[in-house]
Amino acid sequence: MLLAIDCGNTNTVFSIWDGTQFIANWRIATSHKRTADQYFVWLNTLMTLDSIASDIDEMVISSTVPRVVFNLRVLADKYFGTRPLVVGRMDCRLPIDVRVDAGTAVGPDRLVNSVAGHDLFGGDLILVDFGTATTFDVVDSDGAYVGGSIAPGVNLSLEALHQAAAALPHVDISRPQCVIGTNTVACMQSGVFWGYVGLVREICDQIKAEHGKPMKVISTGGLAPLFQQSVHLFDAFEDELTMHGLTVIHQFNKEI
Repeated sequence: MLLAIDCGNTNTVFSIWDGTQFIANWRIATSHKRTADQYFVWLNTLMTLDSIASDIDEMVISSTVPRVVFNLRVLADKYFGTRPLVVGRMDCRLPIDVRVDAGTAVGPDRLVNSVAGHDLFGGDLILVDFGTATTFDVVDSDGAYVGGSIAPGVNLSLEALHQAAAALPHVDISRPQCVIGTNTVACMQSGVFWGYVGLVREICDQIKAEHGKPMKVISTGGLAPLFQQSVHLFDAFEDELTMHGLTVIHQFNKEI
């Protein structure tokens, strides 16, 4: 079985792929201080609770936090007797081209999403990932990653308002009933929600105009369903986009 790990700035997701489907998904806060032993105790406990045999023999990792990768590699070697495939390393090949400025380091999560998007939906895509940052990734007709945009994440914007303005409270994002808020919380939720609707729509429109061809817009990430259900911004929502991309990359490297 394959253990796929997606390490983001806020959370790390562990998923087990049995060759045909994901049979388990777990999430833990990202921390470079967590040791391989701690990872294993946590993971083994969850696998036992879910009655999943611990016969993992392969691992693939995507991480936007480089300091976390070392302990994940130790986890693979010490407890599963395998050498993990790490997206972004020289020995990890991608089934797509990356056409950006020379010397540019593209986040592994953006490359993995692009691989998954092309595999599931073909080319000419805009992939919008609602994470710590909100990223827009452009996939060309042939599947190549050709760049994109990065904006502050939704929750990051709310937290910045709370921290920078003493009178503004911490609030959770939700779709407000009215655009015109009649209390402080409703005003903040309206500004952030509709502000992001406008941000996503405008960036996608500008990308489409620059690309010069019809494009599909695919959303992913924790807050994507909120926007998917509330306003028509996306052609599809794919909850496991990154994990699917990791399985595609892993299979591609096994076959070459």
